[in-house]
Amino acid sequence: METTHHTDPLFKTLARQGFDLRNRIVMAPMTRSRAQGNIPNDLMVAYYAPRAGAGLIVSEGVAPSPNGLGYARIPGIFSPGQVAGWKKVTEAVHASGGRIFAQLMHSGRVSHPANMPGGARVLAPSAIKAEGTVWTDTEGMQPLPLPLEMSAEDIENALTEYVTGATNAIAAGFDGIEIHGANGYLPGQFLNPHSNQRSDAYGGSIAGRSRFILELGQRISEAIGKDRTGIRLSPYSTVNSMDPYQETQATYDYLTTELDRLGLLYLHLVEPAAREHEEGRQLLKKIRTNFSNFLIVNGGYTSRQAAKVVEEGSADMVAFGRPFISNPDFPDRIRQDLPLTEANPETFYTPGEAGYLDYAAYS
Repeated sequence: METTHHTDPLFKTLARQGFDLRNRIVMAPMTRSRAQGNIPNDLMVAYYAPRAGAGLIVSEGVAPSPNGLGYARIPGIFSPGQVAGWKKVTEAVHASGGRIFAQLMHSGRVSHPANMPGGARVLAPSAIKAEGTVWTDTEGMQPLPLPLEMSAEDIENALTEYVTGATNAIAAGFDGIEIHGANGYLPGQFLNPHSNQRSDAYGGSIAGRSRFILELGQRISEAIGKDRTGIRLSPYSTVNSMDPYQETQATYDYLTTELDRLGLLYLHLVEPAAREHEEGRQLLKKIRTNFSNFLIVNGGYTSRQAAKVVEEGSADMVAFGRPFISNPDFPDRIRQDLPLTEANPETFYTPGEAGYLDYAAYS
């Protein structure tokens, strides 16, 4: 008699639209701040390759332009050196049988000039400051600055930079890209009426505030293929000074319906903030019906909970973050009920190997 294991649903393959994955486990995108000079390096090759047991790796946030650089030591994908660095990463992941998407992340107002090269600007939909501080290697902790309001030309340039970043990602060997529309970065800043007080076509109404994200989805999918384009959203999240607003449910209902029309490969939902109240839980269900392609859910799932949502069909894949930091062989560990190593938060964003390459596979 065949025995079943509680994680079995997570290890079903996934194949549709040329998207073939060995399992339903996604390594979530996580800022790790190891890219000295914003260029992917050999440390990063050694970090990503052993984690190729995930069905899909989504890279840390990658800046599509100098203006998109927010935190210290985050990688970009706008220079030949960066493309060459990422090529080594993708080749190592593919050699281990993995799949990897680049997460394109423009920080918008969540940035600081000390983390950016000369000539770069801290831009946002409106000149409204985010609350909080940001680490800089040269000046320590600094308050987030007042951003410059983007002109029509700035918006057009940003859209073009994202498309270039996406085509560079494909040239670097990535299997696709994920638009980071979650956690209060530039696309989310357009979506929220507290950070977007524009009166032009990119502000005001729900359709106006959604326009930047929808144009990103359309232009990138036209450039590299909709079957290589995913997006990440975080409804109700207040991360990075995203204040709550009354039209949240209506905004994400509209946005996910329109994203479905674009035919993007997947929607990656950061769920915890929405799960906290009934309106949010209703929205999560609505999004599942609005978006007909693959749905990835993320938010502190145990392996048992993850297997259940996949088996029930309420999600196609589940993304795990922290467990992958300290367990490069995370899929094997949950399949075999092996103990998990705890990660040390003090080394999440420090430079160098400590807390990055010193977590071993189970032996």
